[in-house]
Amino acid sequence: MTSGAQDSSGRYTPGDPRAELAEKIAGEVVLSEQPGATLKKWRTEFEVAQADLAATLEVSPSVVSDYEGGRRANPGIGVVRRTVEALLDIDEHRGGEHIRRYARVLSAGFNSDAVHDLREYDTTVRLDRYYSAIDATQVVGGDRDRVAGHTVIDSIAAIRELSGEEFYNLYGRSTNRVLVFTGVSRGESPLVALRVVTPTPHAVVLHGIDEEALWEHAPALARRDGVSLAVCDTGFDEMLEAHTELP
Repeated sequence: MTSGAQDSSGRYTPGDPRAELAEKIAGEVVLSEQPGATLKKWRTEFEVAQADLAATLEVSPSVVSDYEGGRRANPGIGVVRRTVEALLDIDEHRGGEHIRRYARVLSAGFNSDAVHDLREYDTTVRLDRYYSAIDATQVVGGDRDRVAGHTVIDSIAAIRELSGEEFYNLYGRSTNRVLVFTGVSRGESPLVALRVVTPTPHAVVLHGIDEEALWEHAPALARRDGVSLAVCDTGFDEMLEAHTELP
């Protein structure tokens, strides 16, 4: 197991996305009232099976299961550190997509609580292809049919925590992109928030609802601004993973 996220003293090295992600995960676990459940959350987030994590840690899967289920005493900092490093090692061996995603969010000046992913594409993508990739349903067609990037946003955290300037920074390098709002119940808040931010994105996806659950005024607001509007009820992890297949 590598230790690239630590310096010679055993502390995490600042300025490195892997190191900053390791520190974030470790801190969250240590401060959690249910550290085992928090470890499980991050293992699931990294899409790592218990058996794979156990193999990297050189323990039996039952040990990982016992920690996550609270059947063992709360893991000490040594166990937490080794587990975090194991998750990051596994991700790097698989190509490092989760670490890169976190780095993109960090470089845009956000934390991963408000922004799940932010990326620019190598080439523009037709909206119909994009919607097909994430299994979204277009409700309203917009004025433009291509996008050059996406931002996946926790709608509640973004509206609660981001300033107007930070909200504008969700566009990354260009407004020629899709803003995907997760944690949506009907879609009122994201669409109302977008009314006070100019210019508008090319497309908005409301994740977690189908067309029947959509706020009745949402289509009219989208048409007024010439924004393509879609809904998507694909599972969160599946939806996020689908974005990695875009150019």
